[in-house]
Amino acid sequence: MFSNNDEAVINKKLPKELLLRIFSFLDVVTLCRCAQVSRAWNVLALDGSNWQRIDLFDFQRDIEGRVVENISKRCGGFLRKLSLRGCLGVGDNALRTFAQNCRNIEVLNLNGCTKITDATCTSLSKFCSKLRHLDLASCTSITNLSLKALSEGCPLLEQLNISWCDQVTKDGIQALVRGCGGLKALFLKGCTQLEDEALKYIGAHCPELVTLNLQTCLQITDDGLITICRGCHKLQSLCASGCSNITDAILNALGQNCPRLRILEVARCSQLTDVGFTTLARNCHELEKMDLEECVQITDSTLIQLSIHCPRLQVLSLSHCELITDDGIRHLGNGACAHDRLEVIELDNCPLITDASLEHLKSCHSLERIELYDCQQITRAGIKRLRTHLPNIKVHAYFAPVTPPPSVGGSRQRFCRCCIIL
Repeated sequence: MFSNNDEAVINKKLPKELLLRIFSFLDVVTLCRCAQVSRAWNVLALDGSNWQRIDLFDFQRDIEGRVVENISKRCGGFLRKLSLRGCLGVGDNALRTFAQNCRNIEVLNLNGCTKITDATCTSLSKFCSKLRHLDLASCTSITNLSLKALSEGCPLLEQLNISWCDQVTKDGIQALVRGCGGLKALFLKGCTQLEDEALKYIGAHCPELVTLNLQTCLQITDDGLITICRGCHKLQSLCASGCSNITDAILNALGQNCPRLRILEVARCSQLTDVGFTTLARNCHELEKMDLEECVQITDSTLIQLSIHCPRLQVLSLSHCELITDDGIRHLGNGACAHDRLEVIELDNCPLITDASLEHLKSCHSLERIELYDCQQITRAGIKRLRTHLPNIKVHAYFAPVTPPPSVGGSRQRFCRCCIIL
């Protein structure tokens, strides 16, 4: 297996410590290749100090429990960061061995490891007290017992993703936040059993919270989110897309309590109006990304307020906001964010938008992408004129054929609109 290169010049000239330092910059594949060069390099490449950060996503189909167990024995206390994202063959037994051997682990990604259960979190709680970031998204066997275990054994936890763990309820959240008050990021997307009571626990115990994702938590209402706003003044990113019960009261609460807000995603929240977004824009001047898709009540008034008060705006989605007109885009194109900040604007299914909007956007020199699907009044000529000013912009649009193609055999022929990326 090994060549006779142990006496190679590089091994003689460079001390072991320096060689180890060089090896520390190599990825997993390169380390494994180096381990096959010679006996000396095998020892160096497999030294635990080189395996502090491991990402096995590219090998997810091949990774089984025994591989994780072997890695944990080799790395021991050196390992700080491990990603097993998508490794479907890894289960509780392997992760128990891992937890026992790698007690200094700080970042662990188990996203999509569907075999794991509450037993894994029990092991992490028992042996991995330094854990700071844990991703359990789509681990659908996880229940409230896992959150209770993490609360008891992982007090330093700052970031937790339990998206699509739909067995979790308010009782699990209550247990979690009482022991992990330093949480800064919490991803609860698709946790459909969560109610306002869960958010009240978070608001009461997590003053350091910066990021919260509640997408598709359908039972959430104003009451719960207002508690978050009042208790989490450092909040910078909120996703409440699909929480269709929320109203302008949330936007008012954000404006009054969360001045550092940078990202707001409220797609499909159809009760939100210009009144709420006016309060938000006038108080949250650091907004950088807003997803307002299907906020069907907003008009140009919202765009006017954003153009005046939000100079850092980079990404704005207005898809299916059917009341938006060229005048709103004109204000946005003349606003503080237009020339140097605005990078993406999505206008899909905005039927009142015409080529005039593209004229208003041609001075947005940072604009990288614009979405215009099903904007029936946009023409190829208008897009071409925009590209003369912004030659690198990606314009996504499609155009229906002028007339349907002739039918064959007397039956009605199906035809689709041609997707054109210009």
